[in-house]
Amino acid sequence: MSQPLGWLKGNPHKILQKVIDGEIDLFVSHEQFEELSRVLEYPKLRFTEEQKARLKSLLSERATFVKPTSTLDMVKDDSSDNRILECAQGAEVDFLVFGDEHLLAFGRLGRTRIVSASDFLKAS
Repeated sequence: MSQPLGWLKGNPHKILQKVIDGEIDLFVSHEQFEELSRVLEYPKLRFTEEQKARLKSLLSERATFVKPTSTLDMVKDDSSDNRILECAQGAEVDFLVFGDEHLLAFGRLGRTRIVSASDFLKAS
């Protein structure tokens, strides 16, 4: 297994490696990609410019960009989580892998199972 993002560890790295290897598909909205770009700039995360560029490049190359077709307001505590649900719904994915309790509490959105990274790896 190659280490394109050696600084990314654990289950998130395993899942990203499956995306890179073409074993699973990744779907992201342009809004989510822009949010990721903002989050990568948080000083407390201490990403190097090379790390930020590499992650964004990998995602740009491997992800299928989705334009959500509906607006949801299911998560009241964090409205940005609704954008994630909208993308999953628009892409009609089987799994939404996330670590946020707001989303995990739903368990399912239509046909989409909302699972943690470890649960996803067990199921795939």
